[in-house]
Amino acid sequence: MASTPKAGSPAMEAAVGFILGAVAGCALGATEGPMNQAAAALTSGPHLKVMTDAVGDVGPLGVGTLIGATALSTAVASAVTGVTMASLVALMLLRVRRRRDGSLGVGALVWVTSGLAAVVGATASGATLGAAIEMLARASAAAGLLWGLLALALLTPFLRAALLRLGGAERLCCGILEPSEEDRERERRRQEAAADEQRQRVAVEMEQRITMLEEGAGDGNADATQQQQQQHRVAWETQWRERKEAEREERERTELETEQRSVSERVAKAMAQYVDLLAFSGIPMTVTAAVTTGLGLLGFGDYRFVFMALLALVLVMTFALMRSAKLSFWKFAGCMGLFATFAIAVLTVHAGQEVAGDSARLRAAGREVPPRELLVAAMRQRSSLEAVAAGFFVAKLCQVGLGATVGGPLGRQVDGKVVVGAGGAVAATLGLVRASAGFLGAGGTAGALLGAVGASGVSLGSAAAIAVGWSTWAGTVATTAGMVTGALATGKWDVPNLIQVPVAYMFAMTTPY
Repeated sequence: MASTPKAGSPAMEAAVGFILGAVAGCALGATEGPMNQAAAALTSGPHLKVMTDAVGDVGPLGVGTLIGATALSTAVASAVTGVTMASLVALMLLRVRRRRDGSLGVGALVWVTSGLAAVVGATASGATLGAAIEMLARASAAAGLLWGLLALALLTPFLRAALLRLGGAERLCCGILEPSEEDRERERRRQEAAADEQRQRVAVEMEQRITMLEEGAGDGNADATQQQQQQHRVAWETQWRERKEAEREERERTELETEQRSVSERVAKAMAQYVDLLAFSGIPMTVTAAVTTGLGLLGFGDYRFVFMALLALVLVMTFALMRSAKLSFWKFAGCMGLFATFAIAVLTVHAGQEVAGDSARLRAAGREVPPRELLVAAMRQRSSLEAVAAGFFVAKLCQVGLGATVGGPLGRQVDGKVVVGAGGAVAATLGLVRASAGFLGAGGTAGALLGAVGASGVSLGSAAAIAVGWSTWAGTVATTAGMVTGALATGKWDVPNLIQVPVAYMFAMTTPY
């Protein structure tokens, strides 16, 4: 059941919803400028020369698929690292906190600490992968990116197996949250000792009462007998209160264990899905990039049959994934990644063709046409710019969507606190990345910004879940309007910026675990 902030009336729902939506939208829009600056840094100076050389080596189609697969794989790895770290921290906290905290509830501590771990993990992972990609691209252009992508695709299944074997996603619930055999035995002995002590105390008190009653009856002292009965009544009431207190503590302990077990099962199941996403979703994209890049390295990068081969490969792999017995979350993400990679490749080819078309129109109009060398250089440059721009856009969409899959369920459970908390995490991450830009470099900065984009996706997903959970249409419409207004106020007034809001809605309503 959705958990929405208590508003009380349609007007209050609209006001609160608009504020929460505006916070989420501003968090998203705040990432627009830094991401555009990072993209500009990667398409200027020596970085642009690396890209144009790659276009000359493998063709625009190969560069498009390579950039698309690299950007999406980096975004997925960054998001999954954040989710994995958050899950591990949440499970460890649930293991440590066996008793309730009077001032700060178990849920608040778990969500706040896990959220910080997620942001740190996603930012650090993105920065590391971004710096590595930049280094590989500078070393050997397209070939370096291809080898790095292949290494990542081959490494992730082994990483998944290691996580599961070392008490990972599927066994964390039993391995961390459940007490060990030694703990169970110690707890059983403690309970038995407490029960024996209680029985012995009751038996001694009963003997004392019987003795005192017999002595009082033998003496014939009514006052003494009445006083003894009063003492027995007080003792009985004290024991009754102690017994009720013990039952209450046992009931609360059982409820807490049940709550912890329920939360841990959901967290472990979510982590299992995201580990599968990390391990397998990048494989179809890597295969696509490897085929087109390989053909480009063999000298077939500009041939039209490569485009047809790419289209056929995308359709075959998508059909195979969709026909699987169980369409899991990573298969769905793999299909979307395939089509996104294909779209980037098409845009990259189209950008180069636009330059050729402009030259043809100049020739038809009788005007002077640039030399072939300049024309080829312009085509390569335009293709490079389009490949990077499209790669950044789909990486951001991917990060927003994956963040929304986390923020949606949290928004239904923890209401508006997640929206504000994730928005604060976006601001903190942007400030940290800006301060560390000189150290991280262009690639590291671009990768680190994915952590901020993922946090904005969490905020958007939580706001979307709250919008759907309102009791009136006024709250839903106002929350959505706040999201759009905030995104446009702090970001760019363009369609790509607005597309991220419905993407967040779609993924927030999708529960992959």
